[in-house]
Amino acid sequence: MADVCSVQVRYFAAAAEAAGRTDETVELAAGTDLAGLRSLLAARYGSRMEQILGVSAYIVDSELTRDLARGVGDRVDVLPPFAGG
Repeated sequence: MADVCSVQVRYFAAAAEAAGRTDETVELAAGTDLAGLRSLLAARYGSRMEQILGVSAYIVDSELTRDLARGVGDRVDVLPPFAGG
């Protein structure tokens, strides 16, 4: 059985609208990267969220990144473009 970790995901602006919430805790396999988290969220919330995630930046444990190979850590903030996003 693979190890599982809990990740707090916080949504802002259009991402919060697409998710219908501002935050949640998701269970992921240990070692999951941002690409894996994006896939899970797109599957959960649909095509609008998928579009938003494609143009978003992320804060992973206080570090701003767009590197989808970055591990998810304990908390991920989803930051879509705020102007026109």
